[in-house]
Amino acid sequence: MTALTLDALNNASEPQALAMLDGVYEHSPWIVQEALRQRPFKSLAQLEAAMAGAVRSATRDRQLSLLRAHPELAGKAMVANTLTAESRNEQSTSGLTHCTPQEFERLHVLNEQYKQRFGWPFILAVRGPRGTGLTRAQIISTFERRLENPADLELAECLRQVHRIAQIRLDDKFGVVPTLGNLVWDWSEALAAHSDPGFAEAGQLTVTYLTEAHRTCSAQLVAWMKDCGFDEVSVDVVGNVVGIYHGSDPHAKRLLTGSHYDTVRNAGKYDGRLGIFVPMACVRELHGAQRRLPFGIEVVGFAEEEGQRYKATFLGSGALVGQFNAAWLDQADADGVTMRDAMQHAGLPADVAAIQALRRDPSRYLGFVEVHIEQGPVLDEIDMPLGVVTSINGSVRFVGEMIGLASHAGTTPMDRRRDAATAVAELALFVERRASTEPDVVGTVGMLTVPDGSINVVPGRCRFSLDLRATTNDKRDRLVADVLAELDRITAARGLHCQIEETLRASAAPSDPAWQARWERAVESLGLPIHRLPSGAGHDAMKLHELMPQAMLFLRGGNSGISHNPLETITNDDAQLCVEAFRNLLEQLA
Repeated sequence: MTALTLDALNNASEPQALAMLDGVYEHSPWIVQEALRQRPFKSLAQLEAAMAGAVRSATRDRQLSLLRAHPELAGKAMVANTLTAESRNEQSTSGLTHCTPQEFERLHVLNEQYKQRFGWPFILAVRGPRGTGLTRAQIISTFERRLENPADLELAECLRQVHRIAQIRLDDKFGVVPTLGNLVWDWSEALAAHSDPGFAEAGQLTVTYLTEAHRTCSAQLVAWMKDCGFDEVSVDVVGNVVGIYHGSDPHAKRLLTGSHYDTVRNAGKYDGRLGIFVPMACVRELHGAQRRLPFGIEVVGFAEEEGQRYKATFLGSGALVGQFNAAWLDQADADGVTMRDAMQHAGLPADVAAIQALRRDPSRYLGFVEVHIEQGPVLDEIDMPLGVVTSINGSVRFVGEMIGLASHAGTTPMDRRRDAATAVAELALFVERRASTEPDVVGTVGMLTVPDGSINVVPGRCRFSLDLRATTNDKRDRLVADVLAELDRITAARGLHCQIEETLRASAAPSDPAWQARWERAVESLGLPIHRLPSGAGHDAMKLHELMPQAMLFLRGGNSGISHNPLETITNDDAQLCVEAFRNLLEQLA
């Protein structure tokens, strides 16, 4: 079958265009009809955004009718061979037509439970994030997990799965293969094969600073960078992997980019690593075309960002801006291994002077850009593959202990209590209310524990944490002042005492306007609407911000944007768009 083209779609009559896109959405031609009003489309991404927009603006009844138009997985329609050609192909690709009797029975039970709970069939893009098909075990596991979702979240997830199904079907109709997106996805999958002991055996991804798995990842990045055609590839004295692709003049300024390859414990596969792989793919394309730009490209895989093995967050990027605390070398990990010993075991000198020499001269660089998975739900909720970061939030963290009086839960009247836990609960509710009054401000009490608590004892002590963030230092500091003032008021009113310690203070890092504008033009070049959003999480770009202009691009994360979690996911199509946006940014600079 001849592949469709956008020119043909744009120039077709409405009945012809509807026929061309028949089957993209299951028995729901109204979506395509609504989207076609936005012709001409300059990209498939623009068409997909228009169709997703049509569904998002539809009534709930219409959204439910769309979901109910889908067949059950391995259900009656499959057995009766009455699936649409598209659904039959998808269920066959994932092996659902070859279920064992046990698998078929399990799916039948899950289908019935799901339908009773939600009232529509379970929907999953069974061809998966790579387009090659999920396994039956993955499908059943996802089914079981999502059966526990609240109804509103599950409705939204089903609609997102419908759009992913449509995206894959459009790729098929237009003969599109996201080659570079597949490359990024495959690199991520391959690097995730390396994990620290204790986690590897459990099938969990954990790569902490200078462990054997970390050094294996470093060696793999070096090999891949060489394969991509970088002119110089090295591992520096803190373990950063540095790849340099020279410009037409080897002495020209460079664009600095990259992200980290260490992970949190039981991590996802894309946090940090995406920001290494996307520019690597761009260099690979430049090298393949034997093309040089008027500037160089320096890609850094930062060795440490997460602060998991040692309390030295942003060690890798911090070294590039001249920030390395010599005292870190004497820190010991949970096994008593000091950072100095870990470095020397990895063949690194553990020499402060050598580390200080890593500081980059900002006059040699155009700026720093970073691509990162969003690590939040915003882009996923609005069906947007890419978002432009306006600022990385500044933050302040505290740990504290509220001290009251432990007493008998039965014999202490309510007006005589000095309850430390309810005081912290009152503070937590204030943090929630106060942060909600201002856009782009967030506050969290992430830890709240009663030491040696008992069911029949009024808590005399309560340990807690505070994490307060905002897009500007002023907003952050006002939030901090209000929260601490409320803490004083609560302790005084309840006759308690509180000990509190500030453990971290990070400045906000607003995106450089010129570099943010370049990302916006790059997104616009793909036919996508521009969505701007702050980053609530910290990134290596925060450190480089202290030395040179920086700006970030976010890629949508699936599963409601969950991150620092094995459920963290991206699609090959979104990764392709991310690479294309990066290539456009390079062309703007050229």
